[in-house]
Amino acid sequence: MKSRHARICVTALCCLFGTAAWQQSFTHPLPQEGKKAFHWPAGKRVAVSLSFDDARLSQIDRGLAVLDSSGVKATFFVNPGGVEERLEGWKRAVASGHEIANHSVSHPCSGNFPWSFQNALENYTLEQMSRQLDEANADIQRLLGVRMVTFAYPCGQKFVGRGRQVKSYVPLIAEKFVVGRGYYDEYFNDPAFCDLAQASGTVFDDMDYIQMVKRVSQAAELGGWVIFVGHEIGEKAFQVTDATALAALCIYLKDPAQGIWVDTVENVGQYILQQRGTPGN
Repeated sequence: MKSRHARICVTALCCLFGTAAWQQSFTHPLPQEGKKAFHWPAGKRVAVSLSFDDARLSQIDRGLAVLDSSGVKATFFVNPGGVEERLEGWKRAVASGHEIANHSVSHPCSGNFPWSFQNALENYTLEQMSRQLDEANADIQRLLGVRMVTFAYPCGQKFVGRGRQVKSYVPLIAEKFVVGRGYYDEYFNDPAFCDLAQASGTVFDDMDYIQMVKRVSQAAELGGWVIFVGHEIGEKAFQVTDATALAALCIYLKDPAQGIWVDTVENVGQYILQQRGTPGN
């Protein structure tokens, strides 16, 4: 009995210390031997991109003024239908230097979401998804005169089909775009290592200003790239990025003393490719 009790205690201690070590490595990873050094432009410590999905009306009606007042250029991952709903506003966004990027035509997600049951990824093929991407590009080119070169996965989901017929459409994104951005990812991007076809996206709809700055500071410790993801812009609520917090964050990001490079997903992605010196992503 004593021997069994001792084994249980040893196992528990191993689990405890193993968990603690994992948590420590997650927040403060150990140096990686042989890893190539990566340098952001002009000696910056970290890169940050602000991105917003779905061409929500509040992004134009409220968010554009917040961004433009601080000179921050954001990336808007849009669906053509949303752009048509506020076309003149989106033309202003283009004129202000913001990036307009691809979020598909009809925003297909898993049929487990009731609102996506008739547009379920489980019923898609790679060919159908390819048409979604190409049609969105053509529609936005017609509406706004811009060519979209980055993409955000609707719902962050990267598959089509079901069961043994499931296929990843990440290779399709790699073929068509410089960057494919995820959603609700756990960690920021390591510019020397990350797969640009499935770059991590950090949701900040539910963050206050302090939480936003904390995430940037964590990434700065390791020279990372944070891609924030928002939806509506206004008073803090479900899928609403707090406009007051966003305004304060923009001021913080533009402060030269912080050593932050804030730019669009396209510009940061292109810089990473250039620094890696290899074709593809």
